[in-house]
Amino acid sequence: MEVILLEKIEHLGVMGDRVKVKPGYGRNFLIPKGKAAAATAANIATFEARRAELEQAAAEALAAAQARRDQFAGLVIKLSAKAGDEGKLFGSVGTVDIAHAITAAGITVERSEIRLSSGPLRQVGEHDVLLHLHSDVNVELKLVIEAE
Repeated sequence: MEVILLEKIEHLGVMGDRVKVKPGYGRNFLIPKGKAAAATAANIATFEARRAELEQAAAEALAAAQARRDQFAGLVIKLSAKAGDEGKLFGSVGTVDIAHAITAAGITVERSEIRLSSGPLRQVGEHDVLLHLHSDVNVELKLVIEAE
């Protein structure tokens, strides 16, 4: 299936690219979310007519993400969880827990913006958490998990 991208998509292309994707990916994710349109002659003409508007919206989204990145400068999030004597947590700390802690610190973050490279955290100590605010904007955040 060939689609035309309406925004930049990581590992796929930038706005305006015509790319081939698997039919399920295009039909079930890209098109319903408004990230792409089927590459028909009518859709290509519509895209070219709206190109300036879409580019401006993309630039505004990037500027907003960069402004949000500045809010995280020097921020260290502290969580407490029950842990054993060796520092292993009873349970784990996941994206939901981290999102609640950041929101409690005064910055709104969606759970889907938090990326844990090795899955849920299961040890007491200092961890690096990646926040994916935009396809071009990532922030690394320090998370300290303490034993209760």
